[in-house]
Amino acid sequence: MRSPVLVATLLLTASPALAGKARLKELTDVQGFRENALLGYGLVVGLTNTGDTEQVLFTMQSMAGLLGRLGVRIDPRDIRSRNVAAVMVTAKLPTFARAGATLDVTVSAMGNARSLQGGTLLFTPLAGADGVVYAVGQGPVQVGGFDVTASYASVRKNSPASGTVPGGATIEKAVVPQLGAGPVTLRLRRADFTNASRIAAAINGSIGSGARVLDAAAVEVALPAGQSAPELLAQLEALEIDADTRAKVVVSERTGTVVLGETVRLRPAAVAHGGLRVAIQTNFGVSQPGAFATNAQTVVVPNQQADAKEEERSAVKVPAAGTVDELVAALNAIGAPPRDLIAILQALKAAGALDADLEVL
Repeated sequence: MRSPVLVATLLLTASPALAGKARLKELTDVQGFRENALLGYGLVVGLTNTGDTEQVLFTMQSMAGLLGRLGVRIDPRDIRSRNVAAVMVTAKLPTFARAGATLDVTVSAMGNARSLQGGTLLFTPLAGADGVVYAVGQGPVQVGGFDVTASYASVRKNSPASGTVPGGATIEKAVVPQLGAGPVTLRLRRADFTNASRIAAAINGSIGSGARVLDAAAVEVALPAGQSAPELLAQLEALEIDADTRAKVVVSERTGTVVLGETVRLRPAAVAHGGLRVAIQTNFGVSQPGAFATNAQTVVVPNQQADAKEEERSAVKVPAAGTVDELVAALNAIGAPPRDLIAILQALKAAGALDADLEVL
């Protein structure tokens, strides 16, 4: 069985982004070309008594309105079905998406439906921020969990109240940006002056000239004579640069995960870290009444005992670390499990001994 320190070592050595060659296709986007969020309200039918209850009035009203458009007149107060759930439907409309293409949609319950498993999303218009309908969603809902309830027990995995409909939306109106004859602006996905300068230099070395840095997140490229914007962008996407990355430490207190990048540096420091363990144990005893006692009962008497122990650990000198291997060795010298290591890294950052951005998920 591996020790907690060894597990921490395995996580620390997994650097999320190593410095090296990267294409402009992975580093930049063309300014003005982006995804658009779509939103719609719909109904999921075909549930097995796991839909919204009668207390969710808007579901009953939506069902009555839908049936009314189909020629069936019914009072919402007369609906008793739990096989229907009101949902919000979301999707992303990508750039250059043409009419007739399909999108994946996400379906999330709005009321008190327990599960959308086995349901089918009915015809749902999906509109953008301008109120225009760009797509229409419909299809069977796929749920990555379940919720099973018996008389006095239940089993639940993940969140069955949300799911997806792969390819469940059809684009009705396309959003196609126009590529004019003017300059093209490349937007860096991560603002960085070093990478912006290297991108401009790589472009000027490829097409001769015409690229200049606007700021840390934008590089403007002039169109060469006789070349269209699509031709220029296809040429620029394949260019590679030595991408620089910021030093970052990412920790998750929920899972005890710690990930450090290659450029993280550690200054010399002394660390003393101990833990307090508190244990409370309850023993139950039985109190019997006397032999001739009247109106007396046998009762159970709880007897609680509390014990607190503080771990005794001496201070550990952490040497300077310039590489990932040295950093792992320095942190493992502390002898702390991953969850305690998160608190130590936060303290090192506060003390100025950790040269990196600390991001807590």
